[in-house]
Amino acid sequence: MNDEHPLEQAADFAGVPDGFQRLWTPHRMAYINTGAEALRGSGCPFCAAPAKSDEDGLIVFRGETAYALLNLFPYNSGHLLVCPYRHIATYDQATPEEASEMAAITQTAMRVLRDVSRCDGFNIGMNQGRVAGAGVDEHLHQHIVPRWDADANFFPIIARTKALPQLLGEVRAAVAADWPAS
Repeated sequence: MNDEHPLEQAADFAGVPDGFQRLWTPHRMAYINTGAEALRGSGCPFCAAPAKSDEDGLIVFRGETAYALLNLFPYNSGHLLVCPYRHIATYDQATPEEASEMAAITQTAMRVLRDVSRCDGFNIGMNQGRVAGAGVDEHLHQHIVPRWDADANFFPIIARTKALPQLLGEVRAAVAADWPAS
């Protein structure tokens, strides 16, 4: 041991493992920095998506009156949204054709996600209106969130963090490739 440089305990150093695991998710900063408010200020994302390429719009299926795309800020990998092309706010404003096609797309999405991701179940729902939790309340959209037995761990409950094991582009490509031809 050198008197000029005494031996110190590693536990006293910054950055030393301390029993906590770190999950680095820098991609989430896009949502934190942008947020739903800014997204709403840039126009309707569900009206803009169909004008983009499938890859850029994260679209996995285009129907006659509705389409399916990946959620840009997913709760789980494979989190899909089903939207009518028409800019309407609530389900009761949908035509019978739009409602029927949204239901058919939802059923197909469940089959595809079950095949592609081996999920154990789904959360399916619509938050209509800001007070109901809709991030984009001006354009009707239905969530299809694949779920696995082990996906509800302490991250979302304690740390308000979701671990997403795949990039959006990879998930989009896998889901679109498995989608049955019309």
